[in-house]
Amino acid sequence: MLSVHHLTRTFGRTTALDDASFDVPRGQLTGFVGGNGAGKTTSMRIIMGVLTPDRGTVTLDDAPVTRRTAREFGYMPEERGLYPRESAAEQIAYLGRLHGLSRAQAEGRAIALLDRLGLAARAYDKVESLSLGNQQRAQIAAALVHDPEVLILDEPFSGLDPLAVDDVMDLLQSSARRGAAVLFSSHQLDVVERIVDSVVIIADGRIRAAGPREDLLAAHAGQRHRLVAPAGGDLAWVGTVPGVSGVEFAPGRVEFDAPDDAAHEVLRRAVAAGRVQEFAPVRPTLAEVFKDVIQDKPDDAGGPVPPGPEPLGGGSSAAGTHPTAPAAGGTGVAR
Repeated sequence: MLSVHHLTRTFGRTTALDDASFDVPRGQLTGFVGGNGAGKTTSMRIIMGVLTPDRGTVTLDDAPVTRRTAREFGYMPEERGLYPRESAAEQIAYLGRLHGLSRAQAEGRAIALLDRLGLAARAYDKVESLSLGNQQRAQIAAALVHDPEVLILDEPFSGLDPLAVDDVMDLLQSSARRGAAVLFSSHQLDVVERIVDSVVIIADGRIRAAGPREDLLAAHAGQRHRLVAPAGGDLAWVGTVPGVSGVEFAPGRVEFDAPDDAAHEVLRRAVAAGRVQEFAPVRPTLAEVFKDVIQDKPDDAGGPVPPGPEPLGGGSSAAGTHPTAPAAGGTGVAR
């Protein structure tokens, strides 16, 4: 498991991270969501060793993440970093060789990844000749070429069409199935909700919520319920049950707000009338949960706080030799 413990990072008078802690389990996809300037990119750069925190630690399987450890991670920064006048396949293969693959392994892996991403026909075209969406696909392949055990991706779906989004989702899920810890940020909450196992929500540098997707959605389900009746069933009576409010009708179904006792009474009457095809709480979308969470005033703890030892030390150039991240360090910009 990849874990960050109590990360704090300031840029001048701006606090980009404020005692942020969360886990990225192996074998899962963890979505990292927050508004612009929330602290996502700063967190990722600290995990990669591109930035050092003012306070806090990063661990992998309970061992401190060092600059050497982080070099073996797969990283895709938000800024595109492939060299524009070289081909995608050659650069991706080169990165594979830097990570210890043989020439044949690196070239084979590069072409296989580009093929899965729909770029095999353009593999040896210069990056500058590719559309922005295709450059994004190549950048993702560069992060995956050495089959890393930790994968950190900053906005991997940006600029992708729906088919490309599906291709990238398939690759990320394949990495997770092989046991990788996968953390990615995205503003496309519908995409995040479709594929993640866990979610981390950050706002103003503080972790507002973190945990399994289903637990998070269930915790914010509220008192909304749905009753579906067989075709032709009359459901107008639901609005007459004491405690029921916010009733919305559609053919063969009704949604309503009700506390548990009123919801149980609706179910009892529906069963007695033989009119139950489905009865269930209405689960909110991740976008709705996100809005609820970031609008709530954070508590003093700043979200879930796993234990952590002393501060992470060392320099700030872990990815400095990695061609996919030339612009990732030292910008002084909190995101």
